[in-house]
Amino acid sequence: MIHQLLAEFMGTALMIIFGVGVHADEVLNRTKYHGSGHIFAITTWGFGITMVLFIFGEVFINPAMAMMQLVLGKIDFTYFLIVSIVEVLGGIAGSLIVYFMYADQFRLSEKDIDPVIVRNIFSTAPAIRNLPRNFFVEAFATFVFLTSVMAISVRSGHVPGMAPLAIGFLVWAVGMGMGGTTGFAMNLARDMGPRLAYAILPWKNRAHLDFQYGLLVPGTAPFVGAIAAALFTKYFLEL
Repeated sequence: MIHQLLAEFMGTALMIIFGVGVHADEVLNRTKYHGSGHIFAITTWGFGITMVLFIFGEVFINPAMAMMQLVLGKIDFTYFLIVSIVEVLGGIAGSLIVYFMYADQFRLSEKDIDPVIVRNIFSTAPAIRNLPRNFFVEAFATFVFLTSVMAISVRSGHVPGMAPLAIGFLVWAVGMGMGGTTGFAMNLARDMGPRLAYAILPWKNRAHLDFQYGLLVPGTAPFVGAIAAALFTKYFLEL
């Protein structure tokens, strides 16, 4: 159990290093890839998650995935709680590493970039704030994502490397097709870990942390999507 929890912690941290790192690279001044755009960012998220799965194997790196396994009876509630906390801590650790890597660029950007944009390097935010619709988008995107992950895991057979590659392409497709409204967190650890890290960073001009949005949309909606995905895959797809 300890080994698996360490894998969840390190896997989530590495996912965040890829993901928050690419946002820092794209947004901050004096980076090599400033202004590269959303395709650059979403592709990095997808390939980054593929690499995490190649390195650490069958990890959740997402409390919503753990919720799905709980509903399916594959883990118990205690493990669900523990692994979710560990993943959030991994998200914090990964974000702090990103901050250290880009500390010079953060310092150079503090006076020039809107504090909200800097906050959004770490956490997700809606393009248009409409909480009921934002909630639906995150729940539905998570439903599609986790249903697809289950289908990939069952139907990819034993072809080496097929599942991590397919999941990476899945992240890319979901991000491109459904990410334009909320930023497709689909993962409490992906949003809350970096959001908490932003709260403790030595940043003078800090934007409002917006925990109302963080707890409601990326914090709760993915669990709703996970429950729906578990029921759909079990009773309709019969996976």
